[in-house]
Amino acid sequence: MKITLIGLGTRKGDLTKRAESALMRASKIIARTGNTESFKSLEGFKAETLDGLFLSSRNFDTLNKNLASAVIDASKTSDVCYCVDGAVCEDEACKIILEKHADTEIIEGVSKSAAAAGISRLKSLQYTAVSAYDINSLKSCRAATVYDIDCEFIAGAVKQKLTKLFGEETGCSFVRGEDCVKIKIYEIDRMKNYDYSCAVTVEEGDFLTKDRYDYDDVETLIKLLRAPNGCPWDRVQTNESIKSNVIEEAYELADAIERGDDDGIEEETGDVLLQAAFHSVIKEEQGVFDGSDAVTHLVKKLIFRHSHIFGKDKATDSAEALGVWDKNKTVEKHQSTFSETLEAVPANFPACMRAQKIQKRASKAGMDFSSAESASAKLYEELKELSDAISAGDKDSVSAEAGDVLFSAVNVCRLAGADCEDALKGAVKKFSDRFKECERLITADGKEMTDLNESELDEYWIKAKNAVKSN
Repeated sequence: MKITLIGLGTRKGDLTKRAESALMRASKIIARTGNTESFKSLEGFKAETLDGLFLSSRNFDTLNKNLASAVIDASKTSDVCYCVDGAVCEDEACKIILEKHADTEIIEGVSKSAAAAGISRLKSLQYTAVSAYDINSLKSCRAATVYDIDCEFIAGAVKQKLTKLFGEETGCSFVRGEDCVKIKIYEIDRMKNYDYSCAVTVEEGDFLTKDRYDYDDVETLIKLLRAPNGCPWDRVQTNESIKSNVIEEAYELADAIERGDDDGIEEETGDVLLQAAFHSVIKEEQGVFDGSDAVTHLVKKLIFRHSHIFGKDKATDSAEALGVWDKNKTVEKHQSTFSETLEAVPANFPACMRAQKIQKRASKAGMDFSSAESASAKLYEELKELSDAISAGDKDSVSAEAGDVLFSAVNVCRLAGADCEDALKGAVKKFSDRFKECERLITADGKEMTDLNESELDEYWIKAKNAVKSN
């Protein structure tokens, strides 16, 4: 039989003429609840309510499923008009009914969000409406209307989400029935007597004085800076001219991480994001792609490579997960040979990092030493060849053999389980710390480093080494 979904609006008198006509013809009228102001529009009609399901349902999701089932079951014997407060499009049970019952008509009513926007005199004509029970789905927007704030717990969840999007000090309107008060977002869960009619409306302030910004705002700011009346420096930049900034900012982020500086990590993460946004804005100007394209590419790539999470592959530990990732990456990059995977390693990587990455990829083809000990034998061989080149005074051979020594040393360290880039950075820092202490000790004795012979420097070096180690 037919189900007609009717939105009652938010107040008595919101019922449309079309809805009244449908109700007059109805064999059975069911209301979601009789505890709302809009239910008074059904005076004169014989309507039953489903208020009992509110007490017997474990949670909000279960309630909606039970409401939908009750209406669908009733339609097996007669045509049904199912009436909900607000608009049909705002009701989760109606969405379930529409999905499961083919013969369904919708007669829409005044939405809770529209009513709240009107009562609060929301200036923005472009706002996002969401139920408080679905608040986590709310994304960045210019303005928002959140309805169904019917208890303190839900109010707290709304406050947290809106704080993240707009800032806790941003002003908003708290609506209850026909009343509206202006408050700050941090006060949303400090109100009293929450009920079905409570809602919050909020809109962002002027761009330059907003409390919170998102990725879209970063791109907006870059576009403002690159506009004809913008910043002279920003206007003339190209992908080529700012490419080194990406590397610089990435290193500064890594440095903040190594220092354990959370404030620095926050700042440098933003700087890395700025570089990514800058490049995408330039490409958008060229008609190549925009930031949304780049983000879409990223998300699709992550979903594809995590087929052990979103697909049929299996991985029980990090090693297996990495194996799935590498397999999918090869498919994605259309790499059919091991040589292609080696060639894909960026040439502008730091040499030590690139050497280790290429060695690891070659290892997957079986091109590797059996152990760090066997790789060490090759290192000694390369050291002998370097020594011979030095003795022969052949500068070209010295350069070539020095490269072989370094490459072999990376092989040994890699097979021993070391990250060679980190290991070398650690060695450089250790040397720098010892050198600083060595100079301090020499200066404390009233001497100059350049006046000491090799033996004397060695003595101070040992002292410095012990001092730094004890610290």
